[in-house]
Amino acid sequence: MAMPADSHVHSEFSWDTVLGSMERSCERAVAIGLPAIVFTEHVDHTRWTVPTTGPYASKELTAAADPDGLITPPAFDAPGYLETIDRCRTRFPELRILTGLEVGEPHWHAAQCADILTTGTFDRVLGSLHCLPDGDGFAEPWALFPHRDPADLVREYLTEIPKMVATDAPFTVLAHIDYPLRFWPADRAGAFAPESFEDHFRHALRATAASGRALEINTRIPLDPTILRWWHEEGGQAVSFGSDAHRPELVAHGFPEAAALAEAHGFRPGRHPHDLWPRSN
Repeated sequence: MAMPADSHVHSEFSWDTVLGSMERSCERAVAIGLPAIVFTEHVDHTRWTVPTTGPYASKELTAAADPDGLITPPAFDAPGYLETIDRCRTRFPELRILTGLEVGEPHWHAAQCADILTTGTFDRVLGSLHCLPDGDGFAEPWALFPHRDPADLVREYLTEIPKMVATDAPFTVLAHIDYPLRFWPADRAGAFAPESFEDHFRHALRATAASGRALEINTRIPLDPTILRWWHEEGGQAVSFGSDAHRPELVAHGFPEAAALAEAHGFRPGRHPHDLWPRSN
């Protein structure tokens, strides 16, 4: 089975990508026979707090934060990004290279997102929910799990998704609906069981399908097949595939398994390698 396009890749133009490289990611794509790659760089406007000490502290994020642990994401360098895209297209003519963005919380920052989209042509725009309210500020799930009930946090996350997709925010793919599960504290909450959150997942998936957007199969962690089955049952019309790679060697990580999963749940390749996969039944 031919691999689908990797439609969620980060390079040096994503503010949190220390080891990213557009050129080396293209080299990796060519080496493994990937037909197309989409560089969806982070465009974030939510200011959020990270732990600067303790087991959840990150050296890289702490360096990016102010003394209070507050991160203000820097502006996206659209001209530099587009120039590098052109250079890579010249160097790798055998690879279809598409432009893209991953906009964080686009329903909270509609005007800023609209402004970014005027800076160039972007072939694929992902919408992501990375942060949730935390007191007077915001934080990512990995920083919230230590002092929040894990199940309540996942329900809160899934409840916010319908609010995001109900807007006319300019994104066509909902990225990583299972984002909080990357940090699920199994040591104190036990193994994650999607069935315990079926109503919330189905509501989020149904709202996304009704908005006409596609669902991403993000391979940072394997998507639970139950969630993909619910996506099909709730009327989802298409899926995309994304490694969410922040390092070149992770481009298309887990794609053979993800493609097989999609086909098993009623989705098929599009007409072109970079197309979304539509439902087949």
